[in-house]
Amino acid sequence: MAKIEVENLYKIFGPNPSKVLPMLEKGATKDEIMEKTKHGVGVNNASFTVEEGEIVVVMGLSGSGKSTLVRCVNRLIEPTAGTIRIDGQNITELNREELRMVRLTKLGMVFQNFALYPHRTVAQNAEYGLEIQGVSASERRKKANEALSIVGLGGWEDSYPEQLSGGMQQRVGLARALALDPDILLMDEAFSALDPLIRSDMQDELINLQDEMHKTILFISHDLDEALKLGDRIVLMKDGRIVQIGTPEDILTSPANDYVERFVENADITQVLTAESVMKKCEAVAYLKSDGPRSALRKMRKHAISGLFVIDNDHKVAGVISVEDCKELIEKDSRDLTSVMTKDPVTVTLDTPASELIQIIYDLPYPLAVVNEKGRLKGVIVRGTLLGALAERGNVDDNS
Repeated sequence: MAKIEVENLYKIFGPNPSKVLPMLEKGATKDEIMEKTKHGVGVNNASFTVEEGEIVVVMGLSGSGKSTLVRCVNRLIEPTAGTIRIDGQNITELNREELRMVRLTKLGMVFQNFALYPHRTVAQNAEYGLEIQGVSASERRKKANEALSIVGLGGWEDSYPEQLSGGMQQRVGLARALALDPDILLMDEAFSALDPLIRSDMQDELINLQDEMHKTILFISHDLDEALKLGDRIVLMKDGRIVQIGTPEDILTSPANDYVERFVENADITQVLTAESVMKKCEAVAYLKSDGPRSALRKMRKHAISGLFVIDNDHKVAGVISVEDCKELIEKDSRDLTSVMTKDPVTVTLDTPASELIQIIYDLPYPLAVVNEKGRLKGVIVRGTLLGALAERGNVDDNS
């Protein structure tokens, strides 16, 4: 079951939204609605899900409806129509007290403008949600300090917001949300007000936190590079409607329409493509426990390749052996591949970005091995394959 389910969600601003709904259902545009009825369309028939532990980035230009959508999820803005489920519970049907409990126990929100109380210390800001919950002073201070430590603000507990940089203030806002230990984080343009370098640092920090805490995150952004960096999936909006949902690679390589294509045309695809997406299947390998130079040489001749990766008894990559290495062993009447092979060859993991692969493979005299988390061979990358994959997507020039 999805952690968040949004189904046929509408938000119309104006005195008679129910009269506007039929017009939208018949295909009227946002501009037509405004011209004919003076009503604003914030969200138009949006449907998507967020799985547990997933980061979904909702993005679009100003006025696309992304911030309205996230505020509908926790009902800071009341939806006009549609269903929003959190852990299967339809929150659009909850009364005020029930909704308050969902916000306090399941949802944490981080805002663009930090939303800190200037008269409260860093620790007092971080513990504010727990105070609202009625948690004892000692317990809420303990949890607040733990959250501040997680975001790198240990030692700043007694400082005031005005004494902190913008990035540090945003960390306090994040700590305040984490102190509640919510299942879900709603982050509305959380890093947009920060300088570019600090913003990049905060993005890295969020990725590191996610690796440890595995929260479900709905992140709002207008920045494509930020969405590509953070999102497991991206929900792209225009004029209140969702125009495409997909992984970063889906969005970049298979845009749904001309609008999406224009939106992503200047994106750096090397930041999205990974070793897994550009590798090819390994045609043959040599096994330490069973292969000698003659059998290894036979495999290379059969597949018209000049080298083989050597796999050890734990099915991990132990080395690389070449045609010349095999011939040398045959002349010596030896079967010991380990005596001539290149040991501990360079490897990369499945999720290594293509931007890093280009530098790694540039002067490598043998193919680049792609391994899983257990170190087992999953595929190989040769320079021509990598450059071909990038050229196919328009990210390689003639001098590469």
